[in-house]
Amino acid sequence: MTETKAPKTEFEKEVETRIAAVPEDAKLKSDVSAFMHSSIESKYSYNFFWLGRPIIQYPQDMVALQELVWEVKPDLIIETGIAHGGSLILSATLLSLLEMAEAAEKGETVDPNKPKRKVLGVDIDIRAHNRAAIEAHPFYPRIEMIQGSSVAPDIMDQVRKIASGYKKILVCLDSNHTHEHVLKELELYAPLVSVGSYCVVFDTLVEDLPKELAGDRPWGPGDNPKTAVFEYLKTHPEFAIDKSIENKLLITAAPDGYLKRIA
Repeated sequence: MTETKAPKTEFEKEVETRIAAVPEDAKLKSDVSAFMHSSIESKYSYNFFWLGRPIIQYPQDMVALQELVWEVKPDLIIETGIAHGGSLILSATLLSLLEMAEAAEKGETVDPNKPKRKVLGVDIDIRAHNRAAIEAHPFYPRIEMIQGSSVAPDIMDQVRKIASGYKKILVCLDSNHTHEHVLKELELYAPLVSVGSYCVVFDTLVEDLPKELAGDRPWGPGDNPKTAVFEYLKTHPEFAIDKSIENKLLITAAPDGYLKRIA
């Protein structure tokens, strides 16, 4: 059954008009660029927590995920890169709220220990103290973690097996940021994304920053998630960059990284 969307309100139309005007606002774009450079240098995105766990993200991207979850209503969110686990907790809480809202509409209740929706996290190195903190978190029943390289065949077999039990899937890629690794992740994980859902590729902003801001990391301008996105899209017309999200957020770690599956 195809879902019928309600007609847009006047306020929603006003928002769309403002967002559409952003690319022509030179001063706003210049101010954003200056802030992004300064915020990277000061490690601004390392300052935030989600329900007690560090989440290395810009707040604007956190809000964007909330909007996408409400729009797409995914059954499964797959994330590569776990770090402290804040992003897993964020996704788990959004899925929990989604289930509660749907249950309320039906006059039902949700058993927090038997969630229908899940977050799957994959990381090559889940530190013991981070795993313990995530497993002790109240939203852990909705989370599953796999340790290993996100592009390793045996890990991918496990991911596909889990994904096969869900209909609507959203993917977030935020692990190793080299072109080669992200391109491989796109080849493996993007096909799992449902039509109408998203594959969010984080840290595409590396392409737009001075090389010195990459530090001693193996990625930088010319070799990063954005270059991988552009390479992937050359042969995958089923995905398109949703520029409206970037134009809305302005401050984001994922410029050109919100990929919508359109076919």
